[in-house]
Amino acid sequence: MTSIPIDTLLDRIRTRDARIGVIGLGYVGLPLAVEFARAGFTVTGFDVDAKKAEQINCGKSYIPDVAELDLAECVRLRKLSATTDMSELGAMDAIDICVPTPLRKTRDPNLSYVVQAVEAVAATLKRGQLVILESTTYPGTTDEVVQPMLEEKGLRADVDFFLAFSPERVDPGNQQFTTHNIPKIVGGVGEHSTKAAAALYGATVNAVVPVTSTRVAEMVKLLENTFRAVNIGLVNEIALMSHKMGIDVWEVIDAAKTKPFGFMPFYPGPGLGGHCIPIDPYYLSWKARQTGFECRFIELAGHVNSAMPAYVVERIGDALNTARKPINGSRVHLLGVAYKRDVSDIRESPALDVIELLQHRGATLSYSDPYVPELRHNGEALTAIDEAAALREQPDCIVICTDHSVFDYEPFIESGVLIVDTRNALKGRSGKTIFRL
Repeated sequence: MTSIPIDTLLDRIRTRDARIGVIGLGYVGLPLAVEFARAGFTVTGFDVDAKKAEQINCGKSYIPDVAELDLAECVRLRKLSATTDMSELGAMDAIDICVPTPLRKTRDPNLSYVVQAVEAVAATLKRGQLVILESTTYPGTTDEVVQPMLEEKGLRADVDFFLAFSPERVDPGNQQFTTHNIPKIVGGVGEHSTKAAAALYGATVNAVVPVTSTRVAEMVKLLENTFRAVNIGLVNEIALMSHKMGIDVWEVIDAAKTKPFGFMPFYPGPGLGGHCIPIDPYYLSWKARQTGFECRFIELAGHVNSAMPAYVVERIGDALNTARKPINGSRVHLLGVAYKRDVSDIRESPALDVIELLQHRGATLSYSDPYVPELRHNGEALTAIDEAAALREQPDCIVICTDHSVFDYEPFIESGVLIVDTRNALKGRSGKTIFRL
């Protein structure tokens, strides 16, 4: 009797008759919804933002990694639609939760978006449904938080319905690795749940990697991003050290990466940005503290990385000092405010911290970013200007915070304006007006 729900669900997945719901239509959810639709499933996207739902239903993509042509085709074929009506979740065979998991100011996990999404799922949960959490979180969230909420009305996980965790691995702006060709980690609360989730993703992406539990799957994501955060912290500290020693850290890294084994290049920068790398290590260290374990290594890397914006401002001060100018009253123009190259995402962007620190020290600020036309931060509103307009304003200093591929640095170099390059965008260029980390 207990095998009926799993057999029915697997058959509906195999025949593409399963209806898929995706909660959260951002950088993770929308690409995933489009991949499900392109694989032949009928997909409904759920979001509290009515504007997102409206844009999707009109075939308009607001995520750079989702080609508008692909999205519009899915909508035209009636394979993809979007709504704000959570009551429609009851009609879904499988539901993917892809909502944000930010940190509180105390650096504790904020699961409010996950809880709201699970409450909506629980309200219409039916026998045979598959629920998958993709939102990055600490080990134990799926079985300690999500499972009890879904079982409140008497249905049992892995028997009456199926529950799994599959960490998102989206890298915004990466054209080589996308939702379709990045292997999908899957861990269920039981054997049936793992099998159901693996079958769903197996019908959609190139490779699925099952693991033995939701906790293992949750830990995989945190390991991946903590690995990056710690190594970036290391190379940022090496950059600070190299500057004190008069050594070009970028040349050091280029030489070190010629070693064919035992070394992986990471690069210094103005700080960590995006939703994952600055956040995920704190999820891990928070959970570890609950068990009495102190993550000193992770916390130290976080301290180094969070101090980088202040170091960038220090370098801006060094640059202006060569022209006998203080930061106070100087015109400082930032090139790029997104957290990484060729994306529009400003979440946790170190440029925001640089802006705040410069404002506090009295600088007059402007910025260019083709992906971020307007910026609001701490009550201040800024509007982007193009690079030509920036030069006409005769800034005292240019700061390359994000090395978007569309930027043309040559006019700035030729103008003789002071340039602080935090990304090695001017690799191979040198002179009295160019300052690096």
